[in-house]
Amino acid sequence: MPTRSASDLISVDPIDALLSAHGLRRTGAARRVLGWLLAHPDISYTHAQLQEALADGTHSLDRVTLYRLIDRLTQVGLLLCRVDARRVRRYQAMPASVKAIPHFECQSCHRDSPLAGTLQSGAVDLELAAQQAIQALRVLGYQGLSLDLAVRGVCADCASAATGGVAP
Repeated sequence: MPTRSASDLISVDPIDALLSAHGLRRTGAARRVLGWLLAHPDISYTHAQLQEALADGTHSLDRVTLYRLIDRLTQVGLLLCRVDARRVRRYQAMPASVKAIPHFECQSCHRDSPLAGTLQSGAVDLELAAQQAIQALRVLGYQGLSLDLAVRGVCADCASAATGGVAP
């Protein structure tokens, strides 16, 4: 009869571990939502898009439950919430090691592309300016501050598709 090692018995689902580490219950809904967003890290979704993406024939997730869940996931830092140019909230998995990353958001396909490498030469100045702005606001009594640098436009793939494959 084969024996099981201690590591086999202690294996923990990474999604369950994330939820537990952030003080959240490991419900089926929480696992599905976080799992979906972690599996699609470069796309931000609206509430309605998430509800549609998570719908299948056997499990349903009502809009209020989903709203409350994404709100909790955002509050603990597992999701990033951005408001796009049309003032629509979009949610995306937040990499554990990142507090804020400069990014490009395509207004057509809503893919996010990190700009950290692109902005590398000016990154120190950018980070220093951000820290100074946040510190100045703290001195004035502002709390719970975060910074999000986004460049918005149309990505090369969408621009190419819109022009029939001819670069603009």
